[in-house]
Amino acid sequence: MAAPMREGAEGLPGGSEPGAAPYGNFPNYSRFHPPEGRVRLLPPALLGQLFPAGPSPLLGLDVGCNSGELSVALYRHLLGLQENEASPDQPVVGKILNLLCCDIDAALIERAERCSPFPGSISYATLDVMDASARELFLSSYLSRFSRSTFDIGFCMSVTMWIHLNHGDDGLVEFLSYLSSRCNYLLLEPQPWKCYRAAARRLRKLGRNDFDHFHSLAINGDMAERITQILTEDGGMELVCCFGSTSWDRSLLLFKSNRLTQKQP
Repeated sequence: MAAPMREGAEGLPGGSEPGAAPYGNFPNYSRFHPPEGRVRLLPPALLGQLFPAGPSPLLGLDVGCNSGELSVALYRHLLGLQENEASPDQPVVGKILNLLCCDIDAALIERAERCSPFPGSISYATLDVMDASARELFLSSYLSRFSRSTFDIGFCMSVTMWIHLNHGDDGLVEFLSYLSSRCNYLLLEPQPWKCYRAAARRLRKLGRNDFDHFHSLAINGDMAERITQILTEDGGMELVCCFGSTSWDRSLLLFKSNRLTQKQP
């Protein structure tokens, strides 16, 4: 999938019609789905609970990071940093986290880099995660700097619908399979089916062609349940817990790779 054309699209509220961002690359996304709505659901000691004995540093991957506001909020929350703290040198939770954030939209990544309060710990990159050769080359290169083959934790926040609409059922399954192969834990926020209908309706209101795959999607209905089924039956992961739902009705689901279970004595 080629990098999207912006065409002056604006997000909600106060901008032009959000259907102008058919890959979910809204430039004002955090205004209508603020990061606090997600991070407040997560226990502040989550990293300590998941990784009581290391490794160090922990490696995180945020797929579809937009302009980085949620990435930074997750980083602060999981390390126990206050809003005005700009140094992760002595995080409250006693963990060091290197977070790699990627998005298909170069303009959003440029803004994220420009505004980042943690340039030494949070890295940003323009990447189409559905370009198999590009993602493998880039992510393998990043991991090799730490002599690692997987990320300790991945974040996929309100991204699955856009993968699904633009790449179909097979694309969604392949995307989830890849994340499960690269992440030991995966925190995922899937959009419910009503969001699919709303996204298609916005495109039609703009007089644009519908999403190529919308009317042929066999994976539909309860998307949190369907994605859980894909990850647990085909992706080699288990559902650890659901942290609840945001005020805009999206669940936060934490999955764990079966690789970790197999390593335990």
